[in-house]
Amino acid sequence: MSVRPLLLSVALLAGCATGNIPPGTQVPAERLAAAVAPGTTTKAELLATFGKTQAVVFDSGYEAWLYQSPAGNGRFAEFVILINPQGVVTKTRQGPVSAPKP
Repeated sequence: MSVRPLLLSVALLAGCATGNIPPGTQVPAERLAAAVAPGTTTKAELLATFGKTQAVVFDSGYEAWLYQSPAGNGRFAEFVILINPQGVVTKTRQGPVSAPKP
């Protein structure tokens, strides 16, 4: 599976996610952008720095992690991190700011 459909799948799953949000899920966007470098940052570093979050593990060994960044007025932006089977960040994507949920 190529990276683009994989990220699309994760984005769709994230949009449908409900229930309890694990600790560490909400992180300021500036911190994420400054600390996460594709090709360098490892899964272990993400856990140590930001804690556990919502994740999808694929049969291919890739993982997609979703963090939320507060954007004010009850709104959030999503920050998706794709981790390869070797445990290294491959790609990141920041989504648009969402409307507050009622």
